[in-house]
This record gives sequence, structure tokens and C-alpha cells, in this order.
Amino acid sequence: MNAKKQYGQNFLTDPRIPRRIVECSGITPEDCVIEIGPGRGILTRELAAKAARVAAVEIDSDLVPALRAEFDSSPNVSIIQGDFMQTDVSALVSEQLGGKRACVCANIPYYITSPIILKLFEQREYVRSFTVMVQKEFADRLCAAKGSADYSSLTMLCSYYASVKKLFGVPAGCFTPRPKVDSAVVRLDLYEKPAVSPRDEKLFLELIRSAFAYRRKTFFNCVCGTHGARFSKAEITLAFEKAAIDPTVRGEALDIRDICRLADALS
Repeated sequence: MNAKKQYGQNFLTDPRIPRRIVECSGITPEDCVIEIGPGRGILTRELAAKAARVAAVEIDSDLVPALRAEFDSSPNVSIIQGDFMQTDVSALVSEQLGGKRACVCANIPYYITSPIILKLFEQREYVRSFTVMVQKEFADRLCAAKGSADYSSLTMLCSYYASVKKLFGVPAGCFTPRPKVDSAVVRLDLYEKPAVSPRDEKLFLELIRSAFAYRRKTFFNCVCGTHGARFSKAEITLAFEKAAIDPTVRGEALDIRDICRLADALS
């Protein structure tokens, strides 16, 4: 079956890669797994052999019959036809995985990587880790060091919710059709509690976005530009002083502890 562009399909063909993904994921025979986009089932087979339960959500209805036929004799595998972005994760975990907090393992389409990562953070009550294959450049952003060109609001957000590790690269030749870029596998282990404890989490998350809203501007000017309707310039100036943040620095020079101090000073 040909890949469909609207779903960003690039089917993994090298059997060594899914085995390595499962080995690096830390999944045990006691774990339950959510797989996003099983495609032709190359990763699903490895997960079925390792995990207690696998719930695989596939958006392409043309792939579902073959998947269900292949795993019909695997009682620990459920194939669900649907869009993961529209899937109720709490219901999926309750109905398919016995209510047990799940690991996520997936080869995520490039075009929807960020929305899926953000959804998993929102659903962290039901997910404890995710090991995903993504575009190499995206993996570099997730793991970027403070002050580097790849450091972004997503990097900062990841450091708030999880420890992030880039595991290994995957060449474009391991897929069909061959993508134009290489991929990489990353693992995110969610913290039981976020890395910092802002008094006003909503404001804290807004300030993370503000830090990179205008990359060529100072963080102070970014905050004034995005929160000027809520706080006066004098209030923002005082908050920067209380948080001991130089108003001339740019967002990429800061980390979540800096943002948390400013959020608390403003709140």
C-alpha cells in the first residue's frame, strides 16, 4: 500500500530500528503502551513481544484491516482506528490498558510532532514516558543547551515536564518512501512533579512563550510586548529586579528557574 502524503507517512523498513527503540524505551513486560501511528506494524510487533498491553492508534482506515488481521492472534494488542489528536487519552488508558499509566512509543509524522508532544504533556496524568522518532532537527531542539541556536520555548517546556535524552539517529534510507531528512529517537521521562513550582503556572507558561516571541529582542521587551496590557512597564521593571534578571538578556540565555522567578515576582 502506497504512503499517503496527507498523513505524512514514511514507513520504517529496517527491522533493527524498532528493536532498538523498544530496548532503549525502558518498557518492561509489566508496562502498557500507547503506539501512535503503527503504520504497517513494524514497531507494533516488537512492542507486542515486550509489553503487557499495546493500544495502537492508526488514523489511516486503509491500514487498519491488515493490522487487525496480523494481530488478531495477539490478545495483548488492540488496534484503534482514529486520529490520536482527537483521542481521549484517559478513556483509551481506562478501556484498553486497564487504567495503568502508559508508556508512549511511536514514529511520529514530522508535520504533527509538536502538537503530539504538547498533547502528551497535557495528558501526563495518564502517561509516564514517551520514546518517539522525530525529525533530527526537532530532536536537536528538544535537547538543546541553553544559549544555543536550537534552544527554544519547546526546549524550555520539555525541561519543565521531563528529562529528555537523544538516543540515536536514524538515516533517511531506513524508510519508504525515503524522507528528505534524517530522523532521531528521543526519550522523555516525565517528572512526578514539574521541575519548578511557579505560584501562577498559567503566567509561567505564557512567559516561556514570551521569551522566544521575538528572538532578536531582549526578554524585557518581549515581556512588555506580550504582557503590556496586563502589567505596566514599571511593574515589569520591578519584577525583573526582584527576580535578579538582567533586562538586556535574550530569552535563549534563560532557563525555567529564571522564568519561574519572574512569574512569581509578577504574580
